Amino acid sequence: MNEPQDNLIAYLTTLQHSWSSALKRLPLKSRAAQGVLMAIRVVSGAGLAYGIGLALHTQQAFWAAITAIAVSQQNYSDMLSQSRDQVIGAAAGGVCGFAAATFGAGNLGAYLVALAVVIVGCWLLKVGTAARLGGITTTIVMLVPAQGPAWDIALVRFAEVTIGMACALPVGWLVSYAERRWLEAVGALPTSGK
Repeated sequence: MNEPQDNLIAYLTTLQHSWSSALKRLPLKSRAAQGVLMAIRVVSGAGLAYGIGLALHTQQAFWAAITAIAVSQQNYSDMLSQSRDQVIGAAAGGVCGFAAATFGAGNLGAYLVALAVVIVGCWLLKVGTAARLGGITTTIVMLVPAQGPAWDIALVRFAEVTIGMACALPVGWLVSYAERRWLEAVGALPTSGK
């Protein structure tokens, strides 16, 4: 047992709960402002991702929009972390889903084994936070009806996820930047000097 690491994890968990609790106690006007900012992030990222997915004629462009929504977070550093997990999970889930679909298409047992392999594999590779997303991608590759070979389905799903992420990140950065500049302008934050 690693006591300093366990203490850090406990501290960070407590901090996260405190932060969440503080946000819930904000006045209505502040909560509305945060909601508007989040809506701008999500609507802009998802709309852009879906539009690009349609323009590129991906099989199901809605996966790009769903990814943009999934990675959108209130602050940019959380978006980066969520995006990293999304890419790792999509890649791992795509590989496991492809392998299982190749050897056991339509087989419940093959699906469940692939799901277990991707989750355990992510944890063994020290990216346990991507395990859930890997499981989702495995499920999409194996269970969502699509035309074509399994490798093509896995590759297209990964491309759609990448489009969603590639759209959400710059939008999230721009909104975070604009929010910070506004807060500096109204005196709520010290100026960054940039």
